[in-house]
Parts: sequence; structure tokens; C-alpha cells
Amino acid sequence: MDETTFQSLHATVLAAAFAVSAVFGALAQRTHFCTMGAISDVVNMGDTVRLRMWAMAIGVAMIGFHLMAAAGLVDPTQTIYWSGRVIWASALLGGALFGFGMVLGSGCGSKTLVRLGGGSLKALVVFFVMGFAAYATLRGITAVLRDRTVDRLAFDLQPGSPLPAWLAQQFGWAPSSTALVLGVGVGAALVVWAASHPDFRGSGQAWLGGAGIGATVAAMWAVSGWLGFVPEHPQTLEPVYVATQSGRMEALTFTAPMAYTLDWLIYYSDANKVLTLGVVSVLGVVAGAAAMALATRTFRWEGFAGTRDTALHIVGALCMGVGGVTAMGCTIGQGLSGVSTLSLTSVLALVGIVLGALAGFRFQLWLLERD
Repeated sequence: MDETTFQSLHATVLAAAFAVSAVFGALAQRTHFCTMGAISDVVNMGDTVRLRMWAMAIGVAMIGFHLMAAAGLVDPTQTIYWSGRVIWASALLGGALFGFGMVLGSGCGSKTLVRLGGGSLKALVVFFVMGFAAYATLRGITAVLRDRTVDRLAFDLQPGSPLPAWLAQQFGWAPSSTALVLGVGVGAALVVWAASHPDFRGSGQAWLGGAGIGATVAAMWAVSGWLGFVPEHPQTLEPVYVATQSGRMEALTFTAPMAYTLDWLIYYSDANKVLTLGVVSVLGVVAGAAAMALATRTFRWEGFAGTRDTALHIVGALCMGVGGVTAMGCTIGQGLSGVSTLSLTSVLALVGIVLGALAGFRFQLWLLERD
């Protein structure tokens, strides 16, 4: 591949990533797909429809990922999630901090981008604060604290891969077959569970949100891991995943990309600051949500109700920025993309997010009772 062809592929990957993320934003805006909302519905009303929507999205993404891996279209070992090192403390603590923050901030990172596309100025403030906190936790003062504390509490799964390979070693199974059977089996079970409730089955919006969101996650794996994979870079002659920040195969995630989006905007004139898959994903979600909000006439300008509302959103954004990076992902990055690979760290991060959200609801109830 020559340099001109490589640059053309780079532009194609970015365009495809923008399109997939725009579809994600439009679907999330139209179907009210929201992790915090799903947990809140269960806690406050006993309604599991949005929770089942979330489960179906995980199932569809998981099935798609493992079918592509079995077909040789993507290499699952080339993701940040496919590691034998389980950073359990970072996942649980970071996830809990993120979950608590998303309750105070009226939604997780993806929901913030969707609300921003729908006209929320509150979400704009959350975006900037969350991006700042995420960048500080990637490279700044909280990054040093993270590195010296929770990141050092971990254990290794042998032979150095996630659950499928570990199970294959324990029972003498073939690793590739184990991953396929486990991924498709668990994914199908989640889809079946989601569709088992009559309220879900009767809701076209729930089907659209669950299957559609899951499909966008799988599609981004294909964009990054198949379309964007070059076996030999024209300059370095090494394998490369085009337009990725990590140099590995990536899917949808929003905490670190928010930080990189701010970095790209601030240093736009610096030739070294180029668009990446994560940055265009952030922009795509906002654009897709805005297009859907305008098309359905639900676009509304929204501001803060008062001082306490502002303070709670700022604190929530800080918690999400720090927690999302510490846990290596948000409700989408770990809860969908990571879990779709059967990463144990991602599962622990998801558990932490749910526990943090429950604590956030308790805190909000305490505030109401005190008033």
C-alpha cells in the first residue's frame, strides 16, 4: 500500500466511524437508550424495559464481535480489553465513581452527547468538565494518583487472555471454539432474556434501541478492526489500525475520546493533532442526536434550574471523567464494547457502575428528604 492509498483509507475509516456514531446518536435520541435511565426505571418503578434494551444491545454486540472473530475478520487479541491482567480495583472503584457521577450529571458520557445534540446547555457544561477531568486522569495530577494506587491492585489470568482462553486452558478446550460458543451463547441468552417480557416484545422502540445500539457497537469493531487494519504501514512497515488513538482495534467509547476531542479543538493548528476514530465518534453522536431531535421536533434549549443543579452536574462530570478513565471506559466503552469481548475487567467495571448509580440514587433521595 502506497502513502496516497493509506491516506485515502484513513479518510474512509474516519467517515465510516462518523456515520456509525451518528446512527448511534440518532438511535439513542429516538429510543431514549440510557444506562442511568434503565437502572432508574427498575429502582423507582420496577420497569425493566430499558434494562432489557441494554441487555439486548450487549447481546447483539457480543454475538457480532465473536462471529467476526471466528470468521477471521477481526483479531480479538488486538483490543485493549483482551488482556490477561485484571485491574479489579480500578474497574470497581472507577466504575462506581462513574456510576455515581452519571446520576448527578443526568446521564453517562454518551447520554451527555445525545442531550447536547438535543439542545441541552447543561450537557455542554458536563461535556467540558468531564473532558477536562478525563484528560487530567489520562496525563495529569489524577493520572499520577491512579497509577500509584488502584492500578497496582490487579491479578493475572493465565495464559494471558480473557475468560474464553482461561476456560479453554482449564478444561482442555480449543480457544477459538470456546470463545465462539461462549460469546454467541451468552449473547443469545441476553437477547432471549430481553425479549422474554411482553412489554418489551410489544415495543418497537425497545427492539430498535436494543438491536440497533448493539449493531452499531459491532459495526464499529468492523470499521476499526477490519476496514481500518493495514498489515504493513507504508512508512514503518508494521501492522497498524488506522486512525485509532491506542494503536489497537477500538469500538465505541466516550470518556477518553471526550478528552481527546478537547485536545484536538484546543490545539487544532498543531499539525500533530489529527482526527482519530474516538474524536469523530464524539462529533458523530452529537450530530446524529441533533439531526434526530430536529427531525422529530424534540430539539429544546435547556439550562440549569439553579445553583445546586449546576453544582451537582459539575461534581457528576468530574466523577465521570476521573472514574471513566480509571475504569478504562464508560457505560458504552466497558458496558457494551468491553463486555462484548467477554473481558472480566469490563464485567467488573459494569458491576461498579451499577453499584455507583444505586449510591447516586440514594444520595439524591437524601437531598430530597433533607429539603
